[in-house]
Amino acid sequence: MQARDRPVIALLLDRFDARPFRVREAVEAGVSRTTLHRLAERGELARAGRGILQLPDAGMGMLSSLAIVSARAPEGTICLNSSLSYWDLIDEVPAQVHLAVPRGAHRPVIERPPTRVHVLNAATFQLERQQARTDVDEPFWIYSAERSIVDAMRMSRWVGRDMALHSLNRYMSRPGSDPARLAELARELGGSARLAQALETLLS
Repeated sequence: MQARDRPVIALLLDRFDARPFRVREAVEAGVSRTTLHRLAERGELARAGRGILQLPDAGMGMLSSLAIVSARAPEGTICLNSSLSYWDLIDEVPAQVHLAVPRGAHRPVIERPPTRVHVLNAATFQLERQQARTDVDEPFWIYSAERSIVDAMRMSRWVGRDMALHSLNRYMSRPGSDPARLAELARELGGSARLAQALETLLS
């Protein structure tokens, strides 16, 4: 590493630590695009996706694809199969990252990592949206376990009915499960009848 680059790397490490960051974020932090390009060309920064960089020594965790997609689409939310997998409600490791964006917002095209974008109702988009972190402390936005289940039940054509029912069953078998909260979310989001029928079957 050249001496002139050490302060830049130190700034990026202090600002972003292990997480992937957008070029625009680094520019806002005071690093020029020319410097970022030079560091990437010399291997001092790793390209984690289009317009996304990361310090190479930070490492990539098992869930880093979620953080990369979240950095590319900061207004979006990890959803459906990807959020079910994160909350350990299904055994599948999705081949694509499932990302929700609100209707009327920009719909990003993300090829790396492979990403499937779902357009959801803008009025309820923020419901149960929360920030989580990967195993190497990279932040991303994701729906709660409860919303993930309700979405899977009402959008089973995307998730698969068997997988949606499996996630509900696994959730209900855990200490602290909250069927009343599921029912409340289903009333707000839609799909109350379908969820009620599945819960009745499980609880009978």
